[in-house]
Amino acid sequence: MTLNLPPNRLQAAALIFVFLWFFAGGLGHFFAADFFANIMPDYLPWHYPAVYISGVFELLGAFGLLIPRYRRWAGNGLFVLTLVVTPVNVHMWLNPQLFPDTSEAFLSIRLLVQVFLLYCIWWSTREPKAL
Repeated sequence: MTLNLPPNRLQAAALIFVFLWFFAGGLGHFFAADFFANIMPDYLPWHYPAVYISGVFELLGAFGLLIPRYRRWAGNGLFVLTLVVTPVNVHMWLNPQLFPDTSEAFLSIRLLVQVFLLYCIWWSTREPKAL
């Protein structure tokens, strides 16, 4: 199987970045489930099932990126998944006292990285426009 990366090197690099982000993150949901469950706000139910289910979808999305015919669908799914987990990141940013081992600067940068990630997901999973 060939990866069939986008011809634009930056777009290909973005696709690889997105794959690695979600592959590592998906695995993390299983190997560090306690961490992910503990950062979820109390108003969200079923912390552990949500962690495991989102981990499965992260891995499915990551592998979907590797199959050109499913790349756009995988990108759409990962884009939505990233939006869905935004409340967790905002909760951490608004409540830094609950996460004393994490710097407030990191929590702020994390939100900016999430915007960058959303852009990379969208851009890397779209066919290049013909001029």
